[in-house]
Amino acid sequence: MALDSQAEAVLKGLEEQGLPPFEQMTPEQAREVAMGFIGLQAEPPALASVEERVIAGPAGDQRIRVYTSQNPAPRPLLVYYHGGGWVIGNLDIVDNPCRALAAATGATLVSVDYRLAPEHRFPAAVDDCLSATRWVAAHAEELGGDPDRLVVLGDSAGGNLAAVVAQLSREGGPKIAYQVLIYPVVDCMPRTASYAQNADGYLLTAAAMQWFFDLYMNGPGEASDPRLSPARATDLAGLPPALVFTCEFDPLRDEGEAYAERLRAADVPVKLHRFDGMIHGFLWMSGAINSAQDMVDQIAAELEANLRPMATAR
Repeated sequence: MALDSQAEAVLKGLEEQGLPPFEQMTPEQAREVAMGFIGLQAEPPALASVEERVIAGPAGDQRIRVYTSQNPAPRPLLVYYHGGGWVIGNLDIVDNPCRALAAATGATLVSVDYRLAPEHRFPAAVDDCLSATRWVAAHAEELGGDPDRLVVLGDSAGGNLAAVVAQLSREGGPKIAYQVLIYPVVDCMPRTASYAQNADGYLLTAAAMQWFFDLYMNGPGEASDPRLSPARATDLAGLPPALVFTCEFDPLRDEGEAYAERLRAADVPVKLHRFDGMIHGFLWMSGAINSAQDMVDQIAAELEANLRPMATAR
């Protein structure tokens, strides 16, 4: 399929800015440039409340942002991990997407601020996200959430972290009811056709991904660790049902789709949706690309159809 016209317009606009690619920037420069995505986002819907909180994390205080929809409690409880290659991204960049997701799903959504590389390399992000998820589960009632409807979700590197948290929670808890993986990174040793087909020209490049890997990992020998590459896990049985999104013009397309098929082969219920004509990262571009709202609506519909309401008696 041809490149989506709205995605093409975004790419043209970014090209006209003359910015260097991520791999030619310092992490600090890349983080500043990434804040520009906020200007591509639609106005957020109304919520009952948005609250900044600080919780105890593995390395000290950890920030979270709690989005409470206008639906009555107990609500679905969503834990969101932002993308950005484990190097860029923050709570503010994904503030509008999180507001949209909370409103559409009628949930309490908790956005997690995790430590970034290269200042904090693997497994710092994993440790922070798992710890925050356990905190959310333990404080479900306080948050107006239903612990039986606990969902992990994230985009790109956040999708990686959601997949990893789902795997780690299989043994140590908490019980995850559903996972939403938005164009996720699931293999840090990619050898896929989409890496070659979409290596350059579609925002996320193969070179940028290698830059992210180099900054996040302590060394290439770690790439086979399932906490880095969840697709490298030998056993996927017993994982929560999954909704997986991929994009046609994305280096990560094939690994996300292969992971969905592996989940299905392990008898995990999976729904896979490829956005034809679309580029990586479009959830952060809701004001410029209509498919961002389409994705939010799909997530809301799938969670409504698949999450069991909390029992009236325990």
